Amino acid sequence: MEKFEIKPSVDETQEFIEIANDFSNPLDIVREAVSNAFDARAKNIYISFDVVKRYGEKVLKIVMKDDGLGMDKEGLQSFFDLGNSLSRGKEENIGEKGHGTKVYFNSSKIEVITQKSGSPCYRAIMDEPIKKLFDRNIPIVDVSQSDDLEYSGTEIIIYGYNNNRRDKFTHENLKDYILWFTKFGSFELKHGISVHQDSKFFLKGFGKDKYEELKFGHVFPEKSPSVQKLFEKYMVSAPDYYCKQIIKEGHLKNHPEISYQATFSIEGNKVKQWGNPMLRRSGKPRKMGDYTVQERYGIWLCKDFIPIQRKNEWITKKGSEYVKFHAFFNCQDLRLTANRGSVDNTPSEILDDIRDEVRSIYNQIIESNDWTEMEWLESEATAYKTIEKEQKEFKWREKKILNSKICEYKNIVLVEPSRESGVFALVLQLSVLEKDIFPFKMLDYDTHSGLDVIAKGDSTTPVTSAKLYYVEFKFFLTKDFNHSFQNLYSIVCWDTTIKHDEIVKDLKGEERKMQIIAPESEGDYTKFFLDNPRSIHKIEVFVLKHFLKEKLGIDFRPRTSEDSL
Repeated sequence: MEKFEIKPSVDETQEFIEIANDFSNPLDIVREAVSNAFDARAKNIYISFDVVKRYGEKVLKIVMKDDGLGMDKEGLQSFFDLGNSLSRGKEENIGEKGHGTKVYFNSSKIEVITQKSGSPCYRAIMDEPIKKLFDRNIPIVDVSQSDDLEYSGTEIIIYGYNNNRRDKFTHENLKDYILWFTKFGSFELKHGISVHQDSKFFLKGFGKDKYEELKFGHVFPEKSPSVQKLFEKYMVSAPDYYCKQIIKEGHLKNHPEISYQATFSIEGNKVKQWGNPMLRRSGKPRKMGDYTVQERYGIWLCKDFIPIQRKNEWITKKGSEYVKFHAFFNCQDLRLTANRGSVDNTPSEILDDIRDEVRSIYNQIIESNDWTEMEWLESEATAYKTIEKEQKEFKWREKKILNSKICEYKNIVLVEPSRESGVFALVLQLSVLEKDIFPFKMLDYDTHSGLDVIAKGDSTTPVTSAKLYYVEFKFFLTKDFNHSFQNLYSIVCWDTTIKHDEIVKDLKGEERKMQIIAPESEGDYTKFFLDNPRSIHKIEVFVLKHFLKEKLGIDFRPRTSEDSL
């Protein structure tokens, strides 16, 4: 009997491709550069984005420079290797998998200039890494000694990253990403960790000619005064200006060896906008990279004080209360996917413990007196806004009344309609003043669904034995009819732009042709019909603007200051 062993092997090229493409967000290149700089104990980080010409073509050029420890031969080998991390086992370091720098491979050229104290300065160049990988070749790195740097550190130059797409790399978009999703935007200062507080970041993205110096740490709004003081200053708008922060530290209930740090900032809309220029403003034009409160805020799980994944479903009970939270929960025992985009590799029992702790903090917040007062203020604000809306609508309608056209017919003032309900009111008045003016009798009026009116064709036949029809009311009749012609007896509108022989379609696609017949004698009126040769019934359209003038001599005029009705 044949016996043999199989030693599992790795398709190295495919693994490089998979990891390089696993970083789906182009901005991840910045996060990895910042993490590497912090692991190298850098105090100053420079990143710039430019477009240069190479071989006659415009190419994206990214320069990332830091004054960290630099790399020797072993460090360079680890930098380009897959899964070979010199940070593994060093709890103070961010890098642990040896995957992060592979995001650089999604480019046309990588150039690294680095020097470690006591070691020569090296220049390493990798040409066409992504092309060579897709050709099933591991790209080679050419390394040579270079002139010494003025100080230890590393400079990385990337050409042609992300197929030269550069729309994501506007200065404001980069700044927002750095202060939210990199180590430089860490919220650790809230927990008394000050080791990095003097770090400096110099950024130049598209749209800026000079470097901007960024201040270390995530940006939180300032805490607001008491709810009572807010109410005294802003009245019912007080919820928009509310900001309170809860700082918590502790250990997981069922895993007491695992610690956590949590910062929960509860913020109103105005407060969020003050501290976040990338928040989309109502009525303002959109800009690249902006987002809504719903897209960014809530509860973020973090590792190394860097947000990884939102878990708003853990606290959502009413649907969207998470929008009030600008909250981070850090735990170093979270296990991340290769691209640091998810915490799903974390054992479920640890995630359950973290979820319970998050909910416990959340429950403490919503059971507090401040939260109760805020909910009361919000209900007051909603009521006030409703009253304010009613007042605005009243003024608008008052103005509309003064500007409306009227006429007097049989000692009754009729008002020219400006919407569908006005058309119905006018028809109702006319049906009382002129009983037989329309060839139908209205029995039921309801605009909640379907067609508006159920009617019968005469006034003498009992309802129980009469054939019933629909009558549809429109302010303005267009060719796109949003109902069915089936069982439709008539249409009443104020006006229409549909011309003779033009086709009108109903919801089911049935076509009818508009037929317009001029008056034949004095006292006659212009008739409008929607005709289908296959149908016995022609749907008559009463265009009141013409019908009333020709049939009854009604002509509307502007209301004057002397009119009492």
